[in-house]
Amino acid sequence: MVEDVVRTLGFLCMGSRLRRIGERLQADTQQVIDEAGLSIQAGQYPFLAAIDRSGPLTIGELAQAVGITQPGATRTIGQLLEFGYVDMQPAPDDQRRRLVSLTDKGQDLVDHSKKLIWPRIAAAVADLCGDLDGPILEQLAAIEDGLAAVPLARRNAAKEER
Repeated sequence: MVEDVVRTLGFLCMGSRLRRIGERLQADTQQVIDEAGLSIQAGQYPFLAAIDRSGPLTIGELAQAVGITQPGATRTIGQLLEFGYVDMQPAPDDQRRRLVSLTDKGQDLVDHSKKLIWPRIAAAVADLCGDLDGPILEQLAAIEDGLAAVPLARRNAAKEER
């Protein structure tokens, strides 16, 4: 059997390991979505959830809400437009800004997903993490906050300065 180098190298490969976990969670989430017969990608759900929670948002606001680049948000919104889940209209206060909102079809998908899909996914992830020692979500938040405050590339230099 081949050694799992990413796991063995610990903190050195933490980014690769988190990406691997994220990809697995996305794939498993997609399987649940596919089994439910829905025509959406797992990575598109956060955009619909952001609009559902906050109301119409610009592409830049959606990128910020989901934590990805603006070009990535533009691509995803383009896909959601094609599916008819969102609509984009000029903002009433500034015609240069375009607001993305849920269509009736998108709202129906969100409502259905809130009842049947999202609780199933949340419960499955909670079950997965249930036996872990320590508050995993708080630990992940602390890692994200730490990376935002001092990126990895600056961590050793910042430590040496102290």
